[in-house]
Amino acid sequence: MADFYVSWDDYHRDIEKLAIQIYESGWEFNQIVCLAKGGLRIGDTLCRLFDVPLAILSTASYGGADGRTRGSITFSRDLSMTTPSLGSQVLIVDDLVDSGYSLKKSMAWLHHKYGFYIEDVRTAVLWYKAESIIKPDYHVVYLPDNPWIHQPFERYETMSPAELAASFQPQPESVA
Repeated sequence: MADFYVSWDDYHRDIEKLAIQIYESGWEFNQIVCLAKGGLRIGDTLCRLFDVPLAILSTASYGGADGRTRGSITFSRDLSMTTPSLGSQVLIVDDLVDSGYSLKKSMAWLHHKYGFYIEDVRTAVLWYKAESIIKPDYHVVYLPDNPWIHQPFERYETMSPAELAASFQPQPESVA
C-alpha cells in the first residue's frame, strides 16, 4: 500500500468536484456542519458556493508522536455556529473517511445534541477509504488500499513559526 500524496491544486480541485457532485444530486440542504480540523477548508468553500450557514464541530481522534495513532474520538461541547438554531437538512463534511468511526460517532453526537432540529443528514468527504464502516453519501476519490493520505498543509504540523519566518528571509546573493 503506497501513500497517497495530494498537492494544493489536487486538494482544491477535489473540493470543487465534491461541490459539483452535491449540486448535481439535487439535494437541498440548509446547513453545513464541518468536522474540524479536516473539514474546515471544505466546509468554508461549500458554504460560500451554496450560500448556506456553516457550523463547526471540533473533533480529535489522532495523536501520538507521528500523528498517525488513532485513539478515541473527542468532541467539543457544542457546535460553533452563527445561526440561532441548526438547519433541518444537514450536510456533514470532512476531508476523509478512514475507519468511519469518527464520522459515525459525529452523526450520533449531532442527533443526540440537535436531533430535534434535524430532518435529514448526509455526509460528504474528499477521500473514502475501503476500510470504512460507513459509506459517505458523497465522495470524490475511493481508495481501495487504505493508504496514508499526505495533505498539502501537513508541513505546518512539524514547522514552528520561527522556521516559517526564516523561510521568508532573503537569501544572501552568491558571489560569482
